[in-house]
Amino acid sequence: MPSEDSPFIPGKPASSTPKFDEPQHPQGPPSPKSDQSGPKPTTPTGADSADGQAEQGQQGEYHTTAQGGRLPDTNHSLKAGPRGPVLLQDHHLREKITHFDHERIPERVVHARGAAAHGTFVSYGTASNVTKAGFLQSDAQTEVFTRFSTVVGSRGSADAARDTRGFATKFYTSEGVFDLVGNNFPVFFIQDALKFPDIVHAAKPHPDREIPQAQSAHDTFWDFVSLHTEATHHTMWQMSDRAIPRSFRMMEGFGVHTFRLENAAGETSLVKFHWKPQNGVHSLLWEEAQMVNGFDPDFHRRDLADAIEAGAYPKWELGLQVMPDSEDEMFEGIDLLDPTKLVPEELAPVKAVGVLTLDRNPENYFAETEQVAFHPGHLVPGIDVTNDPLLQGRLFSYLDTQISRLGGPNFSELPINRPRCPVNDMFRDGMHQTAVHQGIAPYKPNSLDGGNPFSTDGEHALIDIPQRVAESVKERRAPKSFDDHFSQSSLFWKSLTAIEQQHLADAFIFELGKCYEETIRRRELKNIAAIDAELCETVATGLGLDAPQAGEQPPKEVTPSPALSQIKGLWPVTGRKVGIVTSADTPFAQITTVRAAVGNSGMVPLLIAPRGGRLGEGSESIAVERTYATMRSVEFDAVVLTEGIEASTEVDLLISESWRHLKAIATCGSAVRLLEEPGIGHSDPGIFCDGEPGEVTRQLIEALSEHRAWARAEM
Repeated sequence: MPSEDSPFIPGKPASSTPKFDEPQHPQGPPSPKSDQSGPKPTTPTGADSADGQAEQGQQGEYHTTAQGGRLPDTNHSLKAGPRGPVLLQDHHLREKITHFDHERIPERVVHARGAAAHGTFVSYGTASNVTKAGFLQSDAQTEVFTRFSTVVGSRGSADAARDTRGFATKFYTSEGVFDLVGNNFPVFFIQDALKFPDIVHAAKPHPDREIPQAQSAHDTFWDFVSLHTEATHHTMWQMSDRAIPRSFRMMEGFGVHTFRLENAAGETSLVKFHWKPQNGVHSLLWEEAQMVNGFDPDFHRRDLADAIEAGAYPKWELGLQVMPDSEDEMFEGIDLLDPTKLVPEELAPVKAVGVLTLDRNPENYFAETEQVAFHPGHLVPGIDVTNDPLLQGRLFSYLDTQISRLGGPNFSELPINRPRCPVNDMFRDGMHQTAVHQGIAPYKPNSLDGGNPFSTDGEHALIDIPQRVAESVKERRAPKSFDDHFSQSSLFWKSLTAIEQQHLADAFIFELGKCYEETIRRRELKNIAAIDAELCETVATGLGLDAPQAGEQPPKEVTPSPALSQIKGLWPVTGRKVGIVTSADTPFAQITTVRAAVGNSGMVPLLIAPRGGRLGEGSESIAVERTYATMRSVEFDAVVLTEGIEASTEVDLLISESWRHLKAIATCGSAVRLLEEPGIGHSDPGIFCDGEPGEVTRQLIEALSEHRAWARAEM
């Protein structure tokens, strides 16, 4: 919630400013900030609750025990005299410490590091011809909760690790909860869920030293993927820029699997889900990511929360790739049940069916972001699963892990997981049962409860579309169409621009260079040779090894898919951060002009000065957000240098890093001289020096729509 003093700057920790002295009288619990909201109040069985948001939290102005008894002191244990032993009868000590000892629950094995937000999904109605799902009909609005995450790292790991990211959305529809549990890559490492423990064990830190944390740059990961070549396509995505997104707001999402949709007429289609960010798909550079993890390990979760607080609400369009529901479940030679394959958008265009807007931050991380439970088997009428062997295993695994992690089978009764429609499941008892059920006959058939609940004779979530099952025998084998592990890897490589290809090759060199065993490096080079000879030669040279000869079957000829490249188009700049570098000698009018231009464009202007405090005088003065000692280039998408700045180590580093990371730089008046030492030309791409402060700032804002000055990469 930006303050009155800093209307453009998010990050205020509470809804009110604290007094200097400790309060001496009860004031009641503070209200949440305007950007925050807990789950909609409902009962454990899905009915609207008469309680409001405030009634879901703690009550009263006085400190109490868990049973509501008021407490006079929580600073001193009960002792036998001021220097005597602590007494066992101190109930408050035992209750407080016992609860503290049990505050933690097991973290997720994967996707432990996450951030989330509440929002709304509005349907365009354009999916009504392929599905009868109510939330995809015309003008339907559905409350949602979306969680983003890294896969490999623990809860305490850094945000900007090179990793796959989760993109999971819970739709609280009137027909039940629908969970779209996806990733920021359209493909996965494995084709069969039976291999999931293997890939996770390989990617996690080595079991002897528990290092490295949140990284794939180690021997066990590359040992596995170099031997298990079906992982090759996903590995290409993980070595690409897609693995280090600039922001969750600028990250594409994919359902990964193929789903079966049914419309009102009973006709079925095979579909893949896509999330398209309205801010475009953008990434950090590798050096930026390394700096971010040291400067601000919470970079992505802070960015998401700050953007929502500042009113720059992230938006994604939900799109469908629709394919015929053919008997062989193939499309243009692509097996739609193989989760290591994608369908190029040029073959099956993505049809927009609605827009997701995230506009409310959680009130409590544990109660919402940590306890939210997703499951790909949470379906609604009109959406069904397919026989994808990875998806089939997930249908078991997600339910099983929630029971373990959240302490029992009643996790759906936690406020963040509660449906927004009536629930009458006949389930009873168990750990953490919070409902008080009525009736005496939780079984079917019954007469004692009047036969309730009745089975529906209308729409139902378990579609069970009749499908012919071919005559077969039980066997542990994959179809022949699953055997091609390299052609789509080659497709991805050839679809990237030259700078993206260079980044991908550099990632291979770094990752494989971190492996101790040369055998593993050579084995992976053999796989890379099956993708592209030039890529293999580049990586081998970087590793100081000889490139292996191409295999017996050279890479197949593929048609590039331009949709797979991130470097294209113009995008909104809302939510971007611009560093405004000043000094005590900067004309105050110049500061206000630049700051207003940046803030009024929907971006966040961060004022940087040699020291903290305020610039200007009296009521017109402005607070300094960053000092030379607390800033770093990775925090900003662009930089404005104002007049009066003297060259210094910090400013020179800011300029050189911003230049190297292809960021836009604008100078006001005499500040242009600061570009001379690093040899930056006044007319170089992304450099704006000519014009008044308002004009160069306008040029900088316009340039940010390309995300970076990509033309500078060719210099």
